[in-house]
Formats: sequence, structure tokens, C-alpha cells
Amino acid sequence: MDEMDVREKEYVYIQSYKHDGSLHRTWAKGFVIEANASRIVLVTNRALVSEADGRKWVTREPAICFFYPDLWFNVISMIRKTGIHYYCNIASPSLYDGEAIKNIDYDLDVKVSPQGKWTILDEDEYALHAKKMQYGSKLDAVLHHEMAQLIARIEKQESPFCHDEIMELYERYLDMV
Repeated sequence: MDEMDVREKEYVYIQSYKHDGSLHRTWAKGFVIEANASRIVLVTNRALVSEADGRKWVTREPAICFFYPDLWFNVISMIRKTGIHYYCNIASPSLYDGEAIKNIDYDLDVKVSPQGKWTILDEDEYALHAKKMQYGSKLDAVLHHEMAQLIARIEKQESPFCHDEIMELYERYLDMV
């Protein structure tokens, strides 16, 4: 991602695809609060989400979303009354093409509770799509390596799995809008 392409205080779309090129999910829109060479951070708040099957829904709470140009995951930190919950998508590195932040979703997800307990989700979906869309052994190795890196970050409470960082970013968002 080139930080010159996306600017702070702009709204951008987010588009997630599947390995076969089909559109998986779209968020309209996210408010950019940080854009640099290492990440784009944006906030979704009551954002319209469109699923590939035509379903539409609106996010229920503010979320700080992290997209990386060189990491095979993205992270959504949801600010709820019960604390900060994280939803992590194993996905290709994200890019901004002037239209939207885009990545390829690789099915595997990690849910993290406010207490730091994590759970891997959608392993059955991953196995099905890996065979159907022919992920291949090299991609499989990359995705599992990145999953291990993600879990290590979660366990060490490294960015973005630091509640103080999330609240600082949320305060920045509130000051910007």
C-alpha cells in the first residue's frame, strides 16, 4: 500500500475476495485514521456490509480495523460493552488501488476475547476451499506460518492486540470526525 494513495480522514471501501477471484464481502465504508507504509488503520461504525450471497447487514459497534501490505492477515477490533473483541482474518496482504482496500480471504479466522483467549475458526471451510480452489502446498505453508505468527502476536499482546492502543486510536477517531 502506498501511503500517498489513501489519506487520513478519507472514507474508503473494503473488498474481500476469494482465491478464485470471486467477491466475498464488501464494507461501505471505513474512515481512515492512519495510513503509512506499514499499515492502514480505519474505523467502521454502523457500516453496511454486503455478503457474496446478497445478504446485507450493518455493523453493531465501532471497530478499529488494521490492514497490512506485508502480512497475511487483517484484524478487526470491536469495541463492545464487554470489552475489546478481536476478529482476525487470514488473508493475503492488503492493497489500496484507489477504489478500495482489497485482499483475498483464506477462510481461517481467529477470534480473541477481551481476556486474550483465542479460538481458530472455519478450519472445515479452509479444507474445503483449499481443495476446491487448489490453494497448493506452498500457499498452505505460507498461510499456516502466518497463522502461527498471528497467534504469537496475540499471546504477546503485540500491536494491534493491546487494549490501550485500541482505545488511543478510537479517541483519535472521535477527535477527527
